[in-house]
Amino acid sequence: MAKKDYYEVLGVSRDSTEKEIKKAYRRLAMKYHPDRNSDDVDAEDKFKEASEAAEILTDTEKRGAYDQYGHAAFEGAGAGGFQSNGNFGSIFEDVFGDIFSGGRGGGRSQVQRGSDLKYVLDLNLEEAVRGTNPKIKIPTLVECMECLGSGARKGSAPIDCVQCGGMGQVTARQGFFSIQQTCPRCHGKGKMISDPCGKCRGQGRVEERKTLSVKVPPGVDTGDRIRLSGQGEAGVNGGPAGDLYVQINVRDHKIFTREGEHLYCEVPISFVDAALGGDLEVPTLDGKLKLKIPSETQTGKLFRLRGKGVNVTQIRGGGIGDLYCRVTVETPVNLSKNQKELLRDFAGESSAKQSPKQTSWFEGVKKFVDSLTD
Repeated sequence: MAKKDYYEVLGVSRDSTEKEIKKAYRRLAMKYHPDRNSDDVDAEDKFKEASEAAEILTDTEKRGAYDQYGHAAFEGAGAGGFQSNGNFGSIFEDVFGDIFSGGRGGGRSQVQRGSDLKYVLDLNLEEAVRGTNPKIKIPTLVECMECLGSGARKGSAPIDCVQCGGMGQVTARQGFFSIQQTCPRCHGKGKMISDPCGKCRGQGRVEERKTLSVKVPPGVDTGDRIRLSGQGEAGVNGGPAGDLYVQINVRDHKIFTREGEHLYCEVPISFVDAALGGDLEVPTLDGKLKLKIPSETQTGKLFRLRGKGVNVTQIRGGGIGDLYCRVTVETPVNLSKNQKELLRDFAGESSAKQSPKQTSWFEGVKKFVDSLTD
């Protein structure tokens, strides 16, 4: 029975690129793979047919011979002298290597980047606002200086794994194709240590506490991270070190609360200052300032002090925030007999106009209660 044209098998034109051919083969291989078509007796034949076509058309030399002589190029020693061996595992691994074998051509790289580390740095509000330069101590894995990271005792060296021959991977054949798997003996390293280093016990790294200086810019807040490149764990077999991420946590402040670049604080004022007004000293991160309290100030009133918040220019590209002082009118306690009499006299002379919120509230309550009895 005459074989079908390879281009027709894959459904591509004769001027298709290698990338287009592999894409077409991938689609057909996924469709007709025997594992996906256990009930379809024709699927395996179609899968083999597509694999054979892809093997020829993705090889520049074989494709040239096929374009010139057709299937005759691969019959015996035909014109051109090419011969297909019927092993389609190579094209399958090439197209599906990222799924089934983790890549072609040898074992896993022995050089591995070290792990990243995380350190939580607690700061008070003043340090976060102004910036600071603390020193921190972190436990980490560093390169063993005895074996220089090889894991082998000084004067010796790692040897190729006897099971995978140094490739880090072994080949398992399933039917007409093969799958590469991580070597179970060396775990993909390709090397084995017969005489391990006494200091690191063959690991190539030892645990150590190191002291680092962290430059914290002004304006940081809880959740911000500072990256110290190369200060994480040492790499494996000479690989680059990971990074250290310093995560900021700003502790609660006794006076101020922070929202972005703005600061807030509560300022208690006396009944007299709220009624008559006056000057009041309020705290800022730069010292005290005088705040003018107007007469008849109600509790909850916000006073804004421009530019007395947090400077976030360096880390967020913004400007300087403000400080908002929220006043709370404090009810006097421990009154003397005379003070109580004075307040009673004041209450007797007070009118509804002097307590507008209270008066309107009681009027609203009266209307609500009356509506329930209608």
